[in-house]
Amino acid sequence: MTTTVPKPAVRSMREPVPGATGEVVTVREPGPAAPVPAPRTTWEDLTEAVRETGRYPTRAVAEDLTRLVLTALGSHLTGDERVALAQSLPPEAGHLIAAQIPRHHPLTAREFVDSLSTRIPDSTPSTARWDVSSVLTTISATIGPDLTDQVLSQLPRGYALLFGRAELAVTA
Repeated sequence: MTTTVPKPAVRSMREPVPGATGEVVTVREPGPAAPVPAPRTTWEDLTEAVRETGRYPTRAVAEDLTRLVLTALGSHLTGDERVALAQSLPPEAGHLIAAQIPRHHPLTAREFVDSLSTRIPDSTPSTARWDVSSVLTTISATIGPDLTDQVLSQLPRGYALLFGRAELAVTA
């Protein structure tokens, strides 16, 4: 048996304004709040995709790397792009982005990778670049090209490659 529940309609009512002398106003009841974009994937699916992209032996390794990279990325973003990115990811990932205090000057892509290299066990600059790219490429695939473009617009040149994209140079 299927039960259909009708959507509540926004209705207008005429009510006197309290304390006003015979004045009548139209009051509109609030409709449902604007929907918040639902994450396109779960934390488990996201970290499993990172594990597959980076060819890591376990999801635990991929989870640790995802946490490190998203925490670092969160400190480089501000405004609408930061909010949109946090809302487009699973809550666990979104909180990592949103909990960071933004830096005044974002690191260059190389400095970003080097700073993470010091926090990844047994890492070299080459393996750190692989790790960061594995996470950010997966994030890019999860959030789509439009939001990836918005995120990249806030970052210094050089980050596009970390997100699995070609860095196009403008020639004069």
